Amino acid sequence: MIGRYFLLCAAVPLAAPALSSVPAFAQQYAVSGTIALGGSGAWDYLTADSDGRRLYVSHTSEVNVADLDSVKPVGTMSGFGYVHGILVVRPTLGFISDGLKNEVAVFDPMTLKIRQKIATEAEANSLAYDAGTERLFVGERPLKSLAVISAATMKVESSIPLDGTPRYQAADGKGSIYVVLDDRSEMVRIDAKTMQVESTWPMAPCRGPVGLAYAAAARRLYAPCGNRMMAVVDADSGKVVATPAIGARPDATAYDDARRLAFSSNDDGTLTIVADRGGDKYEVIQNVETEKGARTMALDEKTHAAYLSGAQLGPPPAATPENPKPTGHPTSLPGTFHVIVVKPAD
Repeated sequence: MIGRYFLLCAAVPLAAPALSSVPAFAQQYAVSGTIALGGSGAWDYLTADSDGRRLYVSHTSEVNVADLDSVKPVGTMSGFGYVHGILVVRPTLGFISDGLKNEVAVFDPMTLKIRQKIATEAEANSLAYDAGTERLFVGERPLKSLAVISAATMKVESSIPLDGTPRYQAADGKGSIYVVLDDRSEMVRIDAKTMQVESTWPMAPCRGPVGLAYAAAARRLYAPCGNRMMAVVDADSGKVVATPAIGARPDATAYDDARRLAFSSNDDGTLTIVADRGGDKYEVIQNVETEKGARTMALDEKTHAAYLSGAQLGPPPAATPENPKPTGHPTSLPGTFHVIVVKPAD
């Protein structure tokens, strides 16, 4: 995944599991407040560690950390080039991808101390972890590959070549890593043990998949797409089974197993919520108004709250002799960076 605002991841097809109707929750969500973090700069992924009760937020060259219960900042990790992703795999082990420095930082979630840094061949971006093999799979852009890092040795074991550019990946907890290739509108399945591509699946009519979330009970994958739809994919056959409508210019997605809800955070200022009604029937139940530019998101599995990065936005930077072709993204106004909290009404 690239930076957001500057200045500032052959099987036998299986039938879908028979699921009862969605649990009887109110299933209405609303913005409940914000976490003020201040500063200026860009942002990318953020991660909710539901067990450790901390929220990790990428913020240009640092990671802002907030307490999920008090909803207040508790610390910062700094000294990076440009942070893309943060992933906590156990109470004493976490990873941060630094795209500008082409490396992955290893940190202790208990102390927020950086333990070491591991070099990658290209821009370290999206992250997924397979607990069975204790391997971290790192999307490398624009190299079109995944770096595989052993959590036991903290060394790069392999580089998996791909036919397209990895945008995001997800692990199913059973030895498979799924990766969406945004420039080819495809998904690949990788065997975490052999570190080989097992399957490549077209995602039509989805164009430009940008995120990925896995639903364990139904074995479905949810990928928001650039053409305003969410591709729901069978994790065994690779078949696209549904394409519910979402907002414009999506980026991240998340899935709430307990409530069987999929979320897509969209740059147009909406958070689309899709309910799994069972039998591969999906219904958009809400488009929560958030903020323009709030396109990355994390979900707290315990409270079911969603967290989205945002800021007050100004116009794109003007061209200068030093930078004649600046980014077309709007700029973040100094001191306005924050996290939007969206909670269920029930």
